Amino acid sequence: MSISRRDIEEIYGLENWGAGYFSVSRKGHLLAHPNPGQGPGIDVKTIVDALGEQRLHPPLLLRFPQIISSQIIRLHEAFARAIAEGGYRGQYRGVYPIKVNQRREVVTQIMRAGRPYDYGLEVGSKPELAMALAMHDNPHALLICNGLKDETFIRMALYGRMLGKNIVLVLENLGELAGIIRVAKRARIKPLLGIRVKLFSRGSGKWEEGGGELSKFGLQIGEVLQALEMLTQYGMQDALKMLHFHLGSQVTDIRRIKNAVREAARIYAKLYKSGVELEYLNVGGGLGIDYDGSQTPSDSSINYTVQEYANNVVYTIKEICEQEGTRQPTIVSESGRAVVAHHSLLIINVQRAVHPPQAFKDGKADAESPQIIVSLTELLDQLTPKNYRESYHDAIELQEELFSLFNLGYLSLEDWARGEALFWEVCRKAARYARRAEDVSDDFQLLQKALASKYICNFSVFQSVPDFWAIKQLFPIIPIHRLDEMPTEAATLGDITCDSDGKIDRFVDLKDVKDMLEFHRFDNGPYHLAVLFVGAYQDIIGDFHNLFGTVHEALITMDGDGEPQIEQVIPGDTIDDVLQYVRYDVKDLQRRFTNQVKAQVRAGTLAKRVAQQMLAGYRRSFQAYTYLVPDGCP
Repeated sequence: MSISRRDIEEIYGLENWGAGYFSVSRKGHLLAHPNPGQGPGIDVKTIVDALGEQRLHPPLLLRFPQIISSQIIRLHEAFARAIAEGGYRGQYRGVYPIKVNQRREVVTQIMRAGRPYDYGLEVGSKPELAMALAMHDNPHALLICNGLKDETFIRMALYGRMLGKNIVLVLENLGELAGIIRVAKRARIKPLLGIRVKLFSRGSGKWEEGGGELSKFGLQIGEVLQALEMLTQYGMQDALKMLHFHLGSQVTDIRRIKNAVREAARIYAKLYKSGVELEYLNVGGGLGIDYDGSQTPSDSSINYTVQEYANNVVYTIKEICEQEGTRQPTIVSESGRAVVAHHSLLIINVQRAVHPPQAFKDGKADAESPQIIVSLTELLDQLTPKNYRESYHDAIELQEELFSLFNLGYLSLEDWARGEALFWEVCRKAARYARRAEDVSDDFQLLQKALASKYICNFSVFQSVPDFWAIKQLFPIIPIHRLDEMPTEAATLGDITCDSDGKIDRFVDLKDVKDMLEFHRFDNGPYHLAVLFVGAYQDIIGDFHNLFGTVHEALITMDGDGEPQIEQVIPGDTIDDVLQYVRYDVKDLQRRFTNQVKAQVRAGTLAKRVAQQMLAGYRRSFQAYTYLVPDGCP
């Protein structure tokens, strides 16, 4: 059965969460629009097929770096409008927190796209700082150092100052200051410093505890004053240039952001009036994205746009500074999720479908059937729209009786299989009547979920979407083809790991969270799904459960003529790669296996020709993709 594009976009919520970057073609394929409004879009299915011809099969991670550029432009244009319309007398500087996605391809694109805006970087560890010192090559862009710091960290940051970089060491606790002063005096260079302050205000959403006065990092107001005294004592009071705060990631409610900015702006103004010549007010991260398209303060959404975010930040700071009569600072934000989440999507392929038991042989009772089979058959035949509730509850009792009789040895395996199939047929029929009656009672909500198919897909939740497993973060999911057909199957998704938690059973919805999603019937042919908005954190915090490694990647762009280009392909991990990650010497493993094979040859239990084939195959297997591949592929 065919379906209109409007209806299919409504089923999957595409118009709500797509942000202009995704749509459906007339052929029923998912389109990506790296530069919204420019060109016809990139056919994701065509890209997947082209990669398949290069023997790169799902799971695949498709990156659209131009989406990163588009998001940086959106962010800077929003602040530029807010500054111009509000008559703000300061500037805006964006900074990318590398922790959100440290991949070289991502950071390189950010530096390239952000150069016209003096877009900077933020780091929180020594490895991130080592990378940023080399990648950061714009003396006008900020390089902000958050996180706890030891002497090596501080010394590396001062190397950046010696090179003329605009690098700011942000104090996360009062104890760091003595170390910074000591290393700076030894190096004979004055650092640029910032102070992260703990606000009374808190964020909202899953990461609410990242802010507030009991947050993990930052100085209480009393500690801020102690730090100022210490800087004055060592003649370094003019080194303090930035006031910083952080509410937490994905702040869902604009009112929380506005309250925090008002509090921080007041602290900035009071410090400035006391003689501290601060230049920057850093509002930290927290700018969220709308995963489900509901535009609400729910955990998977936000109740504001990028423009509303910029307006609230700019106008609030301006208002407080005018009240206090102080200079309006350069506004800094550390937006990571909002910049990179949209740019990548995971392509997974369905391997098989698991359904509740279907009819067994002839199904219903015959003259020789046990009474329990007769009872289930009668229940099925007599089930109507008027008695579906009572019939369903009777079926549950009969299923328990069926199980007891089998355990006591009164039923054969064939009877057991027939009884189970009859029970589930009763459930399916009752569920149909419940849907028609719009019965939303708990019993039938749970039944609908139990009747959903399970589509087993070729990927690892723990490697590719770990936030779903860890914190139940929702991600939009949609087929990349067959979108001109009516989806007829309600299903959840399972991965190929040997873990019951390896599943996706919560899906985005405009009004609520779905327990299952509409898919097309799986007929053992290629059926590919896209998990979207995985560009933030998922690349970095994925783990190697069952030793499933990183997936194949491809960087996809649209050229000046509107044609898609596969710019770069990055092969996923091989068996060799993941074994080395867990400290196995591959040569030693091959030697051990070879010795076992040779021992069997010497014992006469294995033919020499077979042994040679085994050894060759074993060695070749180390270069295989860790995920399932079509027959005949390496």
